[in-house]
Amino acid sequence: MGRRKKEPKSVHRENIASAAQVLFMQKGIEATSMDDIAKKAGYSKATLYVYFKNKEEIVGVLVLESMKKLHTYITSALEEQKSTKTRYDFICNALLKYQEEFPFYFKIALDEINIDFENTDYLPEEKETFRVGEEINEKIKQLLKAGILSGELREDIEIMPTIFSLWGMLSGIIQTAANKEAYIKQEVKLSKHEFLKYGFDMLYRSISK
Repeated sequence: MGRRKKEPKSVHRENIASAAQVLFMQKGIEATSMDDIAKKAGYSKATLYVYFKNKEEIVGVLVLESMKKLHTYITSALEEQKSTKTRYDFICNALLKYQEEFPFYFKIALDEINIDFENTDYLPEEKETFRVGEEINEKIKQLLKAGILSGELREDIEIMPTIFSLWGMLSGIIQTAANKEAYIKQEVKLSKHEFLKYGFDMLYRSISK
């Protein structure tokens, strides 16, 4: 235990959060207790509470981590200085890669996040999650505005409703492809990636000029 005590607090928090993530993926957040997390991480329950006040704080850390990963994927996709359609395709593929590599993070990144930081108690991670999410939305906003100016996208689309519609529909298509891959192959007669390409292209056509 001597070595463990000498390790930085951040190392312990990361160990605990990593153990919690595994359990959340296996059992779900609601069914996982602090006792479960302590046992999985190799800590006593008392020690666990030294680093996290409750399970909600652990979830907050994981949600923030998921949003940061999503930010990295989207930023990398938008660095491609090409046509709006090509950059849109990069975003779709980045989201798909994100879901395939981090399915748990993909789900919680799209869950409801706290937006009231004046009238409610909140965790520091919640406010940071909101900030990172707003940065992602701003990047998408700039993509849409550039597409309108270049004549590639329709001039009558409303930016913010379009952003949230795209998030909802793209995430829905990706999650459906992951959950229903066998059905899509058998009944729709398309592979997972053929189905995704069809869905991505269909959405783009709805906003293209």
